[in-house]
Amino acid sequence: MWPVALCLGTLVIVLFSHLIYRWKNPKCNGKLPPGSMGFPLLGESFSFFSPYTSSDINPFIKKRMERYGSIFKTSLVGKPFVISTDEEFNHFIFQQEGRVFQSWYPDSFKEVLGSQNPSALHGFMYKHLKNLILSFFGIESLKENHLHEVDPVVQRTLNLWSKEPSIELREAAASMIFDFTAKKLVSYDGSKSSEKLRENFVAFFEGLISFPIYIPGTAYYRCMQGRKNVLKLLKNMLHYRRANPEKRHGDFFDRVIDDMNKEQSLLTEAIALDMIFILLFVSYETTSVALTVAIKLLTDHPKVLEKLTEEHEEILRRRKDPESKITWDEYKSMTFTSQVINETLRLANIAPGIFRRTLEDVKIKGHTIPAAWGVMVCPPAVHLNPATYEDPLSFNPWRWEGVDINRGSKNFMAFGGGMRICVGANYSKLLMMVCLHHLVTKYRWEKVKGGEIVRTPGLAFPNGFHIRLTKKNK
Repeated sequence: MWPVALCLGTLVIVLFSHLIYRWKNPKCNGKLPPGSMGFPLLGESFSFFSPYTSSDINPFIKKRMERYGSIFKTSLVGKPFVISTDEEFNHFIFQQEGRVFQSWYPDSFKEVLGSQNPSALHGFMYKHLKNLILSFFGIESLKENHLHEVDPVVQRTLNLWSKEPSIELREAAASMIFDFTAKKLVSYDGSKSSEKLRENFVAFFEGLISFPIYIPGTAYYRCMQGRKNVLKLLKNMLHYRRANPEKRHGDFFDRVIDDMNKEQSLLTEAIALDMIFILLFVSYETTSVALTVAIKLLTDHPKVLEKLTEEHEEILRRRKDPESKITWDEYKSMTFTSQVINETLRLANIAPGIFRRTLEDVKIKGHTIPAAWGVMVCPPAVHLNPATYEDPLSFNPWRWEGVDINRGSKNFMAFGGGMRICVGANYSKLLMMVCLHHLVTKYRWEKVKGGEIVRTPGLAFPNGFHIRLTKKNK
């Protein structure tokens, strides 16, 4: 009996040792980049998701850069990855979209974002959705519609903020931007609806970049429940609209339904709902975070605030009517404001990673990345590289003077890169610039409390950022 048990025990140990060896030494037709695969199945996920308060590169990334170099392997949420902090390789990845690399997210991310969302689609279908989205977010739409419509919304909202003893800026900005965007996208009015749409998006965001444990009480579980509730509401809206085609709203949902009703349309209900869901989320969430970071940085850097105020007061001086809405020409003249936003996005690094998947074995710097592996481009490592940006942790909008990055660059990836550069980039910048214009010309503010930033690795304000807003004396 004992010999049998001993043999079985030995066999288990041998098998377990073999599995560990295979995990730590994946198959490769060449030499893998340096790095560690961590523990079986878990990989190095817990280290990657560990919170940190530094404005610098994620300690997980920084330690491995120092040990392994600019390209290294790891494993996150059960998937083998290569993480790139190399500017040239990042640029190559974006330029080879659809040929050598493909837009991709881990399975846990797909469940959160939706398996049919635009970032998960490819080829003709992706191009079709991109053109459809640009009909709402594109330059012509911004010029003809959004600029004139958002201006009074911002003015009205800032006036309401000034009547409060203090506001939590992150939440207040998110509410304003969400209400405006949801109305334009799906004609949603939170004040008239029993369904509190944004509350579900809040739960969704809190678990978006978290370890995927689907157990009640976890951030990931709340995230998935938030997604479920939002999709239920959007689905009901879609079915009602299609059953009542005579009731037009003039919003983006109308355009989506028109496309779905075309003969041989490729736009399915699942694709349409995932698209609306992701547009609602990214158009307000990232913009409100960026605006909050911008105002925090302006609060801490009075010389930048002074220069910004001068630019906008000069716009008022050139007007015949100082109370008139912002014109497109005025908007395009806000060069220093654009520099402030670029610098804010460089430092904020709202997107901690951009994901791709290899379609074939990829040779890079003497190493091989196997086909079907995940690749994560790391924008913070590029944005905070001292070889590219002098004193990279300092807030210096003047560094962008004369620099044109409307389509992104090797050194600036706040909106992604290549053919999949964020289609809402100009929309986001417009909202921020209109807010900053009215804020610096008509109001003063002071910090009340909060403002500390924690990354997990996404950016959050655990104690909020509370400010007191007061009108300037005319």
